[in-house]
Amino acid sequence: MNDLGEARAVRDVDVVVVGAGQAGLSGAYHLRRSGLEPDRDFVTLDHAPRPGGAWQFRWPSLTYGRIHGMHALPGMELTGADGARPSSEVIGEYFAAYEERFGLRVRRPVDVSAVREGGGGRLRVETSDGVWSARALISATGTWDRPFWPRYPGQETFRGRQLHTAGYPGPGAFAGLRVVVVGGGASGTQHLMEIAEVAAGTTWVTRRPPVFREGPFDEEWGRAAVALVDERVRAGLPPRSVVSVTGLPVNEAIARARERGVLDRLPMFDRITPTGVAWDDGRRVDADVLLWATGFRPAIGHLAPLGLREPGGGVRVEDTRVARDERVHLVGYGPSASTIGANRAGRAAVREIRALLEREPVLV
Repeated sequence: MNDLGEARAVRDVDVVVVGAGQAGLSGAYHLRRSGLEPDRDFVTLDHAPRPGGAWQFRWPSLTYGRIHGMHALPGMELTGADGARPSSEVIGEYFAAYEERFGLRVRRPVDVSAVREGGGGRLRVETSDGVWSARALISATGTWDRPFWPRYPGQETFRGRQLHTAGYPGPGAFAGLRVVVVGGGASGTQHLMEIAEVAAGTTWVTRRPPVFREGPFDEEWGRAAVALVDERVRAGLPPRSVVSVTGLPVNEAIARARERGVLDRLPMFDRITPTGVAWDDGRRVDADVLLWATGFRPAIGHLAPLGLREPGGGVRVEDTRVARDERVHLVGYGPSASTIGANRAGRAAVREIRALLEREPVLV
């Protein structure tokens, strides 16, 4: 396409929302409530094949009754859900109904490859469905698309299977196998407890001793934990997960697993062998499967052309606004990565964006 043809293909809107999980839908909802019209004033782009955000990719054994702290989207409660159904189905249907009720007109599947300076104070959003020009951007891409795989000596020699939480198929795939689960977060403990019921043997390995927290995870404790994550983000450091500061809440299932020894933990191994893992002190564990429950990193590669990262490696964010570019808001990043945090962040981002739109004239 020549330059003239490309220029004609660029579509102008005030705001582009990237991602239609909890954070993106919250942002789209508040944009609409503020008076902006979908497809005319803003557009919501989602690369997933259907509604549901990252929830649609969760393993079937993660039923709705087992998830922690699913907070309703703004303006519409999730009621009457069957706790025995997979969370991927329940939340996928809820998100689909939400998009329809509020007429959010999410475009999918659309991949956003890059966000660049577009001239005239606007942002150029390059996608698999063409180019958009926007005065502001809400990036709500979460972390699911960037699973973190640590590297250890000998990893390429392992003759068994290696997989990450992002590809976890449920416990049935591990029947009769020897499994090493790596990672001390909520996913790692959930995988371990499920797999231990069917596997020939399980071994739990973590970098740091897990912290189990007795008592209720109340609002005050939650605010304190989120504040610690927020402190890192404001300093331009990569965000840590909320569970890394809260610890693991002890429920009935975890209490039983601890009593049975399922959650007896070993320190991180030093290398991987063709038949398992090994420590420098001579200890070895044979394994058929290495399951990496090692978390995720923010999926913000599309923002790289804008040069938003700080020397500390993260993006410095104040509330939701990126310090280096007030046109860009990160929602569902760092302290707003929880479902309730995403709701609040969507509202906060839209409040600042409306102020930006009203303050600056439209440049043509």
